[in-house]
Amino acid sequence: MESTAHLRFLRMSPRKISTVAELIRGKPVEAALNILKFTKRAAAKPVEKLIKSAVANATDKSKGQVDVDTLYVKTISVDQGPTQRRFMPRAMGRATPIKKKTAHVHVVLAEAKK
Repeated sequence: MESTAHLRFLRMSPRKISTVAELIRGKPVEAALNILKFTKRAAAKPVEKLIKSAVANATDKSKGQVDVDTLYVKTISVDQGPTQRRFMPRAMGRATPIKKKTAHVHVVLAEAKK
């Protein structure tokens, strides 16, 4: 059985989140949460919260029948969301653009075969 969770419009660059996502792709949930707990990246906190949400979705979906110890991160994908555009005033009446990027993170957990 598979369970999914989505994190949309995360106000962080997709490039920075994907480095954290690569660390846990294909790992068991318990190991993935342990890795994220000790990763010193800003993206680790929201991704950890997303994994916990996917585990909760799995237990709700199966009405408590799923064994959390057998779950692993089947897929985790990071996509680019809409970019907020701002302008910073500069010298001599000019302005330079500031692009505040957002990201969408999707995770799928599946049960490992026994």
